Amino acid sequence: MALIKSVRGFTPQIGENSYLADNATIIGDVIIGNDCSIWFNAVLRGDVNSIRIGNRVNIQDGTVIHTLYQKSVSIIGDDVSIGHNVVIHGAKIESGALIGMGAIVLDHAVVGEGAIIAAGSVVLTGTQVEPGSIYAGVPAKFVKKVDPDQAKGMNQKIANNYLMYAGWFKEDEKK
Repeated sequence: MALIKSVRGFTPQIGENSYLADNATIIGDVIIGNDCSIWFNAVLRGDVNSIRIGNRVNIQDGTVIHTLYQKSVSIIGDDVSIGHNVVIHGAKIESGALIGMGAIVLDHAVVGEGAIIAAGSVVLTGTQVEPGSIYAGVPAKFVKKVDPDQAKGMNQKIANNYLMYAGWFKEDEKK
């Protein structure tokens, strides 16, 4: 069972039909929406400030989401896919965005709606990623605009796949 821990008077809130892997860790001021999945070894540590997760978000294995004490919050919109081993620290990820494996998104950065952050990229503090764009590199820079329908279709496919994967684990837990 996932580790869900209260701290400083804050108890995590988990939305309906959300899947938490056995060793996911959710601490403190964290609110997770409906139909989300938080995968193995993911850590959402809302001990020093708040973390807000929208609906239909998948936070994949090894991801860490944290904030700066009294200075930043982490906000994730709806229909967001966050790849394996991502670090999001006090940033805003708008709806429909995709954060590739191993990427780092730092404090006060904003990843616009439907944007894609390439695997291994580092989005520096305060960076504003335009909606519907691809950013890549260290530090992450604009690469190109993406076709909004193509990006939305890809992101929805990933989100739907993760709902399906979570369903497999829920079925096995019932047996």
